[in-house]
Amino acid sequence: MLRRLALFVDRREAGRRLAPALERFRPRDPLVIALPRGGVPVAYEIAQALSAPLDILLARKIGAPHHPEYGIGAIAEGGVQFIRREEVELTGTTEEELASVVAAETGELERRQHLYRGEREPLPVDGRAVILVDDGVATGGTAIVAAQALRARGAASVVLAVPVAPPGASRRLAGDFDEVVCLEEPNGFFGVGQFYVDFGQVSDEEVRKLLATDQEPPQAGLAADPLADDPPPVESAVAIEPAPGMALAGDLRIPDAAAGLVVFAHGSGSSRHSPRNRQVAEALNEAGFATLLFDLLTTEEERERANVFDIGLLAQRLLAVTRWAQEEETLKDLPISYFGASTGAAAALRGADWQVLALNEEAAALLRCEHEVAIVPGATHLFEEPGALERVAELAAAWFSRYSP
Repeated sequence: MLRRLALFVDRREAGRRLAPALERFRPRDPLVIALPRGGVPVAYEIAQALSAPLDILLARKIGAPHHPEYGIGAIAEGGVQFIRREEVELTGTTEEELASVVAAETGELERRQHLYRGEREPLPVDGRAVILVDDGVATGGTAIVAAQALRARGAASVVLAVPVAPPGASRRLAGDFDEVVCLEEPNGFFGVGQFYVDFGQVSDEEVRKLLATDQEPPQAGLAADPLADDPPPVESAVAIEPAPGMALAGDLRIPDAAAGLVVFAHGSGSSRHSPRNRQVAEALNEAGFATLLFDLLTTEEERERANVFDIGLLAQRLLAVTRWAQEEETLKDLPISYFGASTGAAAALRGADWQVLALNEEAAALLRCEHEVAIVPGATHLFEEPGALERVAELAAAWFSRYSP
């Protein structure tokens, strides 16, 4: 079944995309407050972009006793509660059951408060403009009770910032916040997770790490990314022989503890020297993948334009390179994935090189494997628009991370 790719690669990418929409709040010297756990990676990126302090506010959804995923209210630090009485009645929840759920969630809230903060006091919000961040909202109950807790502590204003919410959510929540900033309110909303490629559970360790890193000033010349301290990849030029007397030139980059190998298949005049291809490869290296950029055709073969569109020939070359990688000592244990563009993509799919989205979707529907069709809004053929190629690299890294054996 054909599925369109989600709106965001992961929570941190969503935070990077949400940050520009919050730039106008910078003059207010805002405090960024995250709702753990899912909101912390999103808020971390926003705080970094705005050079703002980052903290958390513990809030817990109150789920119906027999349907825990169905929210009937929420609680937050300081004993603040928000109960949807109409939902309590609708689900048939008794007062005793409600009290039991509230007590259990209060205990979990206190456990996490000690786990994440230790002995550190919450940052003071009195008189401050607060940007409250989560990875998305469904009913908005948790965010509402968090805003109430922040105002009880003296916050001057509370802006809710989320990457995604149901249609009309910004309008419905407007009375509970000074402003609501939401990037996407898509139709067909069933849950926040459906709009992320990677919506894995955020660990307690990641929450602690991001909060601890935010308290430390970044060292000069180093990127302030607590989850990316790997050494640069080893780079080497290689020669691959698909046939006797013939050699294809390639560039191999292997990061430390590579998770897999991504073979780039360049076609239709796109070479391993293409800045676009190399930019995507570098992003994959940062994501922990080895990359092999090589040319499907020799320089002499490229002069014959028909070779560029000979998908059978290009696929044979890709197969030869794959066999080479499987025998290469430094690569033989790595799972192999393919990244193709233009006729190189057709070689990777062993199909035709169609230009139209509808035809690409038809081609994808014929594949007997996991597949998704991604659309980068506003991007043209060469992805020359600002941020378009970065989006391609992020989507590719997330896909390979998700499906590499």
